[in-house]
Amino acid sequence: MTDDFTALPDLASRTLGASIVHANDEFFAAADHLLDPAPPVFEPRTFDLRGQVYDGWETRRRRVEGTDHVVVRLGAPGVVYGVDVDTTFFVGNYPPHASVEACAVGGYPDADELAAADWVALVPMSPIKGDGHNLFAVDAPYRFTHVRLTIYPDGGVARLRVHGEVVPDPRLLPGVFDVAAAQHGGRIAGCSDRFFGHPESMLAPGLATSMGDGWETARRRDDGNDWALVELAVPAVIELAELDTTWFKGNAPGRAALHAVDTRTGALDDAADWFELLPPVRLMPDTPHRFPVTVVPAATHVRLDIYPDGGMARLRLHGRPDPAGAETLQARFDETRLPPRE
Repeated sequence: MTDDFTALPDLASRTLGASIVHANDEFFAAADHLLDPAPPVFEPRTFDLRGQVYDGWETRRRRVEGTDHVVVRLGAPGVVYGVDVDTTFFVGNYPPHASVEACAVGGYPDADELAAADWVALVPMSPIKGDGHNLFAVDAPYRFTHVRLTIYPDGGVARLRVHGEVVPDPRLLPGVFDVAAAQHGGRIAGCSDRFFGHPESMLAPGLATSMGDGWETARRRDDGNDWALVELAVPAVIELAELDTTWFKGNAPGRAALHAVDTRTGALDDAADWFELLPPVRLMPDTPHRFPVTVVPAATHVRLDIYPDGGMARLRLHGRPDPAGAETLQARFDETRLPPRE
């Protein structure tokens, strides 16, 4: 999908709902830290009853042969294109080697059921460095639901990022859903500026937790305006748009508009192929706005224009997949299904 897999969504992020199913050891630091979307932090000489406090997962020193491992339920199942085993701030206590496996198990399996699953190697046992990112490209064209990180023999890892393409299960989606949502496969395809905040935050689940949890651009000093382009999870007819400026008070856009294109029949770079979803409307600071959309054509991409600049906490585009879009969604789910082991 892309050579720079770190630009893809982190399927193992707590933001998308990922969780720790099992860790064989968490003596010095809990495995939940692995899923924190924020970068790790470190405060020297900060001790609790277990020793120096680390923002990551850290196991005790092994005195017998073996390995330590943690099993993660992905927040959004999908195809994995790359993994980052981040050991930031772990210097004298990082594992010299690590491996990553994945499996595809439906429902809500527990640790014992996952232990009996068929695991596929994404990253074989590989050397890793301390206090830094360890990036591994993955070539496994299947939809996975869980990953297992194994460290050899013990030590600490700050974050585990599992970047890939979200592949939702069509059986679990209602007729109308947020086709821009990251958890359904929506993604940012481009933007004019991301100086203060990433546009990907607009597609995250739930309400924004602060002004830092949204898209915010630099102050414009020209006559232009800022924009963000969303590739929808599935071609769909948009029925309702939500533009949420919560937390943005002195820096909300004055107005906003939505335009769309269907790249199955048109082109992103041809202005004639775009159509208006929402004309420029006034926005209020720190306010969720809801606008019905009456345009009939289906869309694959939607561009949010803000005038002239500012911040947007969330963008929701509730739509109904058209017949061809629904078929595409089902086909992608079917073609990424992990075949049974022979």
